[in-house]
Amino acid sequence: MPMQQGIGQFVPIIIMIVIFYFLLIRPQQKRAKQRNAMLSALKKGDKVVTIGGMHGTIQDLTDDTVTLRVAHNVNVTFDRGAINSVQSSAAATSAGDADKAEKEGAKS
Repeated sequence: MPMQQGIGQFVPIIIMIVIFYFLLIRPQQKRAKQRNAMLSALKKGDKVVTIGGMHGTIQDLTDDTVTLRVAHNVNVTFDRGAINSVQSSAAATSAGDADKAEKEGAKS
């Protein structure tokens, strides 16, 4: 009997730990994994937005820095972690340009 009461006292604590894991820890880990995947997939030509709201196109990449073109002949260097989101990738942009060229050729 006394052993069952001891285990019974820990059940609410165990349930709270499980709830915290599924509501707080796991979603945060998933977001961090998605962000790391996005940062590792950056490439030249991607249009990105920094954490501070600066829009630009990636001109140069290193392991820890990114050089963005924000205006004609204006390049700014940021830490790779300062990139907040990718607006469009270089592959999507070049595919879109090819589609536009095909449509214009078909119209002529």
